[in-house]
Amino acid sequence: MNKTLIATAVFLVFFFGLFIFVQQQKQHHDQTGNKPPVKDTSFHEQTNPPQKPLPPEPAKHEEYTATISAVGDILIHDRVYDKAANPDGTYHFSPMFRQVKDELTSSDITIANQETMIGGVKHGLSSYPSFNSPAEVGDALKENGVDLVTIANNHTLDRGEKVILSAIEHWNTIGMAYTGAFRSPEDKTDLRLIRKNNITFSFLSYTYGTNGIPVPEGKDHLVNLIQPELVKREVSEAKKLSDAVVVSLHFGNEYERLPNPEQEALAKLAADAGADVIIGHHPHVLQPVKWISRKDGSKAFVAYSLGNFLSGQRGDYKDLGGIIHVSVSKKMDGKRKTVMVHSPRFTPTYVDSQYVIWPLSELPEKKEVFEEIKQHMNRYMQELSFD
Repeated sequence: MNKTLIATAVFLVFFFGLFIFVQQQKQHHDQTGNKPPVKDTSFHEQTNPPQKPLPPEPAKHEEYTATISAVGDILIHDRVYDKAANPDGTYHFSPMFRQVKDELTSSDITIANQETMIGGVKHGLSSYPSFNSPAEVGDALKENGVDLVTIANNHTLDRGEKVILSAIEHWNTIGMAYTGAFRSPEDKTDLRLIRKNNITFSFLSYTYGTNGIPVPEGKDHLVNLIQPELVKREVSEAKKLSDAVVVSLHFGNEYERLPNPEQEALAKLAADAGADVIIGHHPHVLQPVKWISRKDGSKAFVAYSLGNFLSGQRGDYKDLGGIIHVSVSKKMDGKRKTVMVHSPRFTPTYVDSQYVIWPLSELPEKKEVFEEIKQHMNRYMQELSFD
């Protein structure tokens, strides 16, 4: 029994001690709470060193190139359209272009100076001095690679407004771009733009006059006349809307083989206003090509006259013409844009007695003429190449 009492006493003492220990621990817990240790930020806290600004990304460099070709006067005399006549009263001009089709289609854009209105048979065909040509001339140009025609020239008003509107209707029907004469003021303000290989080209066309025929009052849209301030303003506006501006100028003296001072001054005016490529027409014979330097060091290209591409005129260099080809490159370095015309090339052409256009280099009997034309055309530009 004594042993039992002793064991009981020991157990009670142990239990009572454990109880006091637990109570003391609980009291300590209530006073301190069960919070995680707080990080002392009053002392310097380690932070990442300040980052240096990242260098700017290198400017994105891009370069694009497109090729453009142009041909001279298409002046359809009666002897030309008579040769193209079919028994059913229609006309077929395509065979006349067949030998040069590959050259016309080789460029990204090809333009032609359609000097006679293609008002069609419904208005009565006519020849020199007051022209109206078959509408099928336009079909042949379209079939053989021409993308745009310039129609501001001294024969634009030959047969009046009705023939101009008839011609424009046909150009629209076949999907051929045109410039220089328009069906309305609204049509005139619609700048002609063609985009190839990420390069946007704009096209303008002007003539020195209309053979003494006055422009109808209030209808300046029927033909663009060369007015220096107008040319400067419209070229400058076109430059804002395109990468490269192509200007056709119907100017100079007929049958003169070199440009006169007025041609040179007008070409320089257009170049200084922003024109990159200037194509001349009207002399009906070939005149040389040239670079025109601008104040900023850039250059514009001018062909003062491309002669007759297809016409009824014969002899004295009037049956010679050609296709001028140039490349236009656009370089982008970030937001900085540079446009450059380069790599000029010329294909002299000859119209035979059947009114078929031939590359002059393919006619062995014209070898001496070919050599003469090469020397004539590179008079101001030795780098011009030929084929």
